[in-house]
Order: sequence, then structure tokens, then C-alpha cells
Amino acid sequence: MPEFTRRNLMATSVAAAVGASVSSVAAADEDESDTEGAPSVKGELKRFSSTALGAEVTGPVVLRDGTPLYSLQHPSRDNPAPYDKGGVGYVRGFSFDLEGNDDGDGFDELPVPKTDEEKGRVRTCEGEYELLMQEKQPIDGGTERFGVTQTPDGTAVTQENFAGTQYGAQGINPDCNQFIPTNEAGTEGYLYTNFENSPGNVARTPVSRNDDGTWSADAETAINLANTDALRELGGTRINCYGDLTPWDTMVSSEEHYGHARVSLTATVGDIVEAGSGQGLRGAHEFWNRPNPSGIQDAVDEYYGEDSWYVQGYWNLVGVEFLAYYLGADSPNPSADENTIRPIGEEYPNPYRYGYHLEFRDATADEPTPVKHHVMGRAAWEAPDFQQDRKTVYGCSDGDSKGIYKFVADRPIPSYSDPMDVAGTLYAPEITTEAAAERNAPIDVPLDVEWLELGHASNREVESWIADYDGITQEDYLATHSDWEEGDEVTPAVLEEADREVAVNGNRDYISDEEIVEWAEQYEANGPDGVDEELRRVPFLETRAAAKEIGASIEFNKAEGVDSAPGATPGDYVYFGISEFNDDMADDTGDLRMHRVDGGVVYRGELEPDYNVSRLEPVIVGPDGTDAADVADDALVNVDNVRVMEDGRVLCCEDADQLGRSYKNDCLYVYTPEEQLGRPPANGNGDGSGSAGRERTVRTGAGAATFRDRDGDGTVEPTRAQFDSVFPDLDWDVWDGLFGK
Repeated sequence: MPEFTRRNLMATSVAAAVGASVSSVAAADEDESDTEGAPSVKGELKRFSSTALGAEVTGPVVLRDGTPLYSLQHPSRDNPAPYDKGGVGYVRGFSFDLEGNDDGDGFDELPVPKTDEEKGRVRTCEGEYELLMQEKQPIDGGTERFGVTQTPDGTAVTQENFAGTQYGAQGINPDCNQFIPTNEAGTEGYLYTNFENSPGNVARTPVSRNDDGTWSADAETAINLANTDALRELGGTRINCYGDLTPWDTMVSSEEHYGHARVSLTATVGDIVEAGSGQGLRGAHEFWNRPNPSGIQDAVDEYYGEDSWYVQGYWNLVGVEFLAYYLGADSPNPSADENTIRPIGEEYPNPYRYGYHLEFRDATADEPTPVKHHVMGRAAWEAPDFQQDRKTVYGCSDGDSKGIYKFVADRPIPSYSDPMDVAGTLYAPEITTEAAAERNAPIDVPLDVEWLELGHASNREVESWIADYDGITQEDYLATHSDWEEGDEVTPAVLEEADREVAVNGNRDYISDEEIVEWAEQYEANGPDGVDEELRRVPFLETRAAAKEIGASIEFNKAEGVDSAPGATPGDYVYFGISEFNDDMADDTGDLRMHRVDGGVVYRGELEPDYNVSRLEPVIVGPDGTDAADVADDALVNVDNVRVMEDGRVLCCEDADQLGRSYKNDCLYVYTPEEQLGRPPANGNGDGSGSAGRERTVRTGAGAATFRDRDGDGTVEPTRAQFDSVFPDLDWDVWDGLFGK
């Protein structure tokens, strides 16, 4: 889902944006319309599939037998059936060779779609895309519909049943998929599917491989986890975007809560305190409990005229009332066609309960156990990446002027018998590369990263802080910020009084500006462990604002993907997809001041012995906004989800603006890193003539370890990071004798 800036708001309406793919308008400055190295690929990029018009490519999975699967998210209703409905499908008749027995890629590149027939359906290089499940399909014995949330009494939370604004039609926005096998062969299991809506949802569907190699879904026993008591008790979810499969085989669903932004774009809370007013700087979070919250942008435009500003994330407040109805609130608009300013006075959601990574433990139980990892920070999470040390988690927050973050648990996460006891340290990035601030081309500048410690806590502690803000309603917004009292009529003048007060002095129902600035001052003076006890909540509940306040590089624009290969260890790579390299990454402020590339950039960072990543290398750069079709047609545009396969190749999804392309369809690409190009197939000869996948166990007095031939060149050599992680007490120089190089 896109973040909206002033630039693209001029070209796009909110109505078109909700539940639709809309990227920034290509409006590159004239002197930056031909950025060096845009587009470029360090390796090989091949188009594998194109999706139906209007749809994003989301939630890619490669099943155990190599079968690829992905979601058909919000396709155009004008497409021919079955491509006019959201759903999840797989490629029948094709499987990736993950054992290295083919020529390294295994398919011929799919040509670009040219005809209306090709543009209106899902195309693959080989085989056929076959839908397993589709939106609103009867599930759970016919009592529910696939992807549709319900109120506690079983009423579907749709516009047919409730008046007001809805964040995308229910069921049309399937996103992340994760497969949890229930047998050793991986031919049976549960497919978890996110729904990028508000209220959000995660469905669980049994799927299995048939004798003829095809796959089937059992809709009869599929369930919507949003409608279980356990998830409703957590407050439900919002905007379930991408996610991850943990090393201990649980599904993690990430909440892409754009509405968490309390300051707009490049502003900081310190800017507001210094100015003595937040007018021109407030973000959507401050208006969360406003009656008709998504109407705040129109209101600000009306109140302030030429002095109005972009209330970052306001459009993401669409659907907040529907979330309240999901939790059991009565609608104050029983006969209206749209939201009114009559306030909701009960069961109103707490904003600090959304914007987290949600793990489903006991993944194969009748009803899995949901837990929100509050300690990992609150953001517009696109995705996390859980590492093999079972402690380190990387996360990327989608939107303009956002961050990539790191969390490190005190001990392996699954070792905690109660997940509420999971404790650890949250970090934000600081980019230290001087060349990144010198108007260079992104392809030329690897980014050095230092991680700033924000704070240490446990899920239980953060949950206790969140609970302090439970029970705050839309009535409180008026009572706190205007002369309105319960029982009084709510008039436009009353609402304007409250809105103007919040714009100037902030929403006093939640964490205040003064608390955030005081936390930062104590942090600078005493370090992250030296702040007052009541301020420890700040970096966990207001993660973006806190990180900005201490100088972290919260400048990434649409960080939409992060992943590493299953079983990745030190020496392997974590990939980060940055959908658009513009705005705060290409302006004249901060640590990132490079030339803009509207098509985005894919970075990778090598895992170090402690699973840290300290350097991000650009490996794919998208096209400029002004590039013509002969350039843009075959380039990766606005990368979204990334999925690293077992063999190191990377599936790259698009949520693309058309830019200069001759077609509007999003595509799925396979990226092969340059070190893997031309590797010979594995043949087990052990003679170097086709040795990809060869292994060698090395034993010393310090221990033993098995290393694999990563490059297929006939030598089995560890990287420096792998060596140090296994033999920390040995000198790197001695490995020549160990491996006989």
C-alpha cells in the first residue's frame, strides 16, 4: 500500500488509493532525470510472471516441491473471471529447482504483456496460474467468507452492513502467504494469508499436494483468525501486509499501520516544541480518535487554506470506525451513507495496540495462539526478517521518511515459555557513509549502518504501557480539546475547535510532545538506560518520533521488503527492498542526499558473526521516472515484497507505477546474484566440475563445522564472517592451511 506525499496527492485521489496500487508520480527534477546506473542489475533479473491489471504481486512462497505461489491482490473488476477477484494461486506445471540441478535459473523469461487478453490475466513463463482460494469464498463449513471479518455477534464488517469509510473491500486484499507443513515431506500443511484491510485479518487454509503434482485447498476447514476470541481480545489487527516464517515454523503477520505518524514527513517533535505549535507539522496519529478521523485532511485544508499541510497517513485512518464495530461498538450512523461527526463513545480502539509484528504460535493447533511483539517497536511494518540465531529481527517500515529497524532478544525467542516475557533491545539506523550525503547515484554508494540503541523492555512491560491508553474514545477527543461536554450537540464548530487545539498543542489523550522531547534529552545526557521510568515507553510506542529525535536516519522511502534465505547464517545476505528512492532520500537534508530514482533500489547486507548487518550494498536499481519504454519495460519498478529462495535467488515483487512502461501490469522477477551466474549444476562428482552444493566438514581443536561450496567453482571456502562465527579463537590467516586453498 502506498504512502501519499504532497507530490502524488496532486495526481491521485484517496478514493483511488484505498485498496489500490498507487505509487508516486514521476516528477524528477530536470538535472536528475537521467541518474547514472538507473536502471542496473548486479547479476541477472528475469521476468517470471505478470499479474492481472490492477493487481499487485504479493506474498510469494516457494513450496517444498519448488512450486511458486502468490496472491492476486485487488485486481481490476473489469478483468475477465477469475482474475476480477482477489485470491491466492499457485503455478501449476512448474517448479523451481532448488537443488542446483538445472542451469541456474530453469526458465525462459516471460515477454511483456502486449494484448488486452494478456494484460487482463495472470501469465507465467511456464505452466498456468491456478487459484486455490478467492475473496468471500465460503469457508469454515459455510459460516464465514474468506478474508471477511465479523463483529462479535457474527455480522460481516462490510459497507453493506455499516455506514462509513472502509479500508478496501473485505477479502480483495490478500497479501503475505506463509506455508506451515504438517508432514515431513511438506506435501500437506496450513497456508496462512494476510488481508491488508482495517480491521485486518489472517486466514488459515489447509492445502495439500495431489498425486498428480497439483495442489488443492480445503475451504471447508479454513478459518479467519480475526474472528477468533483470542485475536479479538488483543484488539484485532490493522492492515496486515507482509510477514515472515520464523526459524521455528510460525507465521508472523505485520501490521502496516501508516496512521502511526505523529509528525509529517521530515519534521520532528523537537521542531514542534521549538516552534511552539504543531500547525503545519502534525501527522495522522494525533487525530486518531477524532470523530470521522479520515476527514482531517479536508478539514485542515478548509481551516487553513493556503497554510494547510499534508497530514501524513490521514488516509490510513479510513476504516478505524469499522475496527471499532469489529470490537463491538455500536455505529452512531445507522442510516447514513457516510461517516458523520457523531462520536463513538465505547469500544473505541487504542492506537497503541496497532503497528506490530503478530506471531501465531501453536501454528497447527485448532486455533493458533496470537501474540503481538510490542517490544519490537511500533511502525508501518511491511515485513520482518527473523534470523537463525532466533534473537535478531530486521524490520522495514513502509512510507515516506521511515526507518529500517533491528531488534535483538536477550535469548532465543522460542525459549520463552510465555511470549509476553520476550525481552530485548530495539535499534534504529544511522547511515554514516559521507558519500550518501553528496548527491551521488545510488548504484555507486554502499550504505554503512550503525545501530542506535533506543531502549530495552519486554512484551509484558510494553503491554502495560499500552493499557494506560485503553478506553479513550471519540468523545474524549472533543471533551479534552474543546468546551464540549457529554450530552452536548456535536457541531462543526465544536469539531473545528478541537481540531485546531490538537494541531497547535497536540493530542493530550496520548503521549505528549513534551514527553518525547524530555526522553530524547535524557537519552542524550544519560544513554538509553538512563531515562526516567515513565519515559521508557516512548521509543516503543512512538518509535519513529523517538528515533528521529536522537538523529537516526529515518529517511527511507517505502521500505517494502526484507528477507534472507531459509537457514541463512553469517556470510549469507539479508535483502532490503526500497520501493522509491526519492523524497527524503534525495533531498537536501539528513544523511541521505543522493540522486533520485523513482523506480527504487534493492540492497543487501552480509550477516556478520553476531547476525548484525553493517553495510548495505545496492544490487538492483530501478529506472528513472522519465525513462522510455525500451528501458522501463524490462526493469524492476517499485520493488515490494522480496523472498529469498533456498538457493540464494530472490523473488522480487512489484507494486509499480507505470513510469515509462508500455504496460501497467505488475510483475514477479527472479534475481540471480552475480556470484551465482554461470555456476555449473551439481552432479556429485566431487571433482570441481559441477560442484555447487558440495560440502566439507572442517575439524580443529576449536571445534568442527560444515561449509558449502557457495559459488560452484569447486572450492569449499567459508566467508570471513562464517569462519569467525565458528572459530572465534582462531586467526583468519590460518584458514589457508585448513582448506588447502
